[in-house]
Amino acid sequence: MPNNKKRNKNKKRKRNEREERQQPTIHPRNKYSEKPPDFHLLASLYPCFEQFVFYTRDGRAKIDWTDFNATRELTRVLLQHDHGVKWWIPDGQLCPTVPNRSNYIHWIEDLLSSDIIANAKTTGEKVRGFDIGTGANCIYPLLGASLLGWSFVGSDVTDVALEWAGKNVNNNPHISDLIEIRKASNAQKTSKEDVDNQLLSDENKPSSGGSTKEEAESVASKLEVVASELKKDESGQPVLLGVVKNGEHFDFCMCNPPFFETMEEAGLNPRTACGGTPEEMVCPGGEMAFIMRIIDDSVALKQSFRWYTSMVGRKANLKGLVSKLWEAGVSIVKTTEFVQGETCRWGLAWSFLPLTKKLLTSHVTEKRNLSFMLEGIQRQFSAIHVLKSVESHFLASGASCKSNPSLFAVDSISLGHSIN
Repeated sequence: MPNNKKRNKNKKRKRNEREERQQPTIHPRNKYSEKPPDFHLLASLYPCFEQFVFYTRDGRAKIDWTDFNATRELTRVLLQHDHGVKWWIPDGQLCPTVPNRSNYIHWIEDLLSSDIIANAKTTGEKVRGFDIGTGANCIYPLLGASLLGWSFVGSDVTDVALEWAGKNVNNNPHISDLIEIRKASNAQKTSKEDVDNQLLSDENKPSSGGSTKEEAESVASKLEVVASELKKDESGQPVLLGVVKNGEHFDFCMCNPPFFETMEEAGLNPRTACGGTPEEMVCPGGEMAFIMRIIDDSVALKQSFRWYTSMVGRKANLKGLVSKLWEAGVSIVKTTEFVQGETCRWGLAWSFLPLTKKLLTSHVTEKRNLSFMLEGIQRQFSAIHVLKSVESHFLASGASCKSNPSLFAVDSISLGHSIN
């Protein structure tokens, strides 16, 4: 009997260790992955921060996360101490946490350095990103430029956000030439008349020798832009279309979308005080609707970006977003989880660029057929319903697959090279 108890105890310990290993962690290249911010040290170096630090009975330095002034001062000193960036925001604006935002930057770095999709950039050419809704804090351009030397366009719609984002850029002359702040509502827009004129101009141009198919695809692409632009009046402020200028190309876009539908919903977490204006926190339909708008714009812009990405605040929204992306005809979808303390966020990325042949040939060496049995299915569900459910499960997991009703099978391509 004692031996059985010991074996059970060992099994439980091993299971717990396995579960701990599987828990997502802070990105390994994050500056704070192995050494979290030392509040005691920061308090000794920055008197303005010292007033917000208190000590527990066991001597640990802490701050009150429900105090906006404390979290803002922490962000300020971390950016100055660890990144050499001068930064400030006025009361009420969204205050970002530096470790969490750094996770997102490093994940995009992983995407760009992977060989999942083709890279047309020449060696030494600067990475160029687009930050949707950069906010007064302008955190992503500041981190991307200071950490990795990336260039950015940061867009926003409110005068306060644009003013303070500009101040934060100009107060850092060592990286200011890498960051452009752009007003979304006044950005260059593509009207129906513009596209009509362009189509007429194209008709009058002498043939370039291209195929009829290529010309048709060009026209179809322009019509997609028109359709998306005409929906802007119904869907709210510009996201990408009308903000990205004609002929511009970016390596990626990123976004910290409005997570909530109302400010009441945004204030439900009593453990933190990150501030945030209605424009930063709230969107009709919440984050799901906002990210859907990014997806719609990406369909029109397609290969103007290598990667389209967004942060997601609710894991439950990932499945619907991933399904929407596959329906939109993307070539790849990637997801990840960002962890900082008790806060979890998810990353969603997609592309319309073709997958590299190298990846497909080197990792998919043979086709394997996997069979399994499903039990407990209710009679009202047909075989096709079951097949579609299996397909949806794979799609939600980020796999590239397609159901084949005639063979009652789901063909799934495993790319092997995972970034998650």
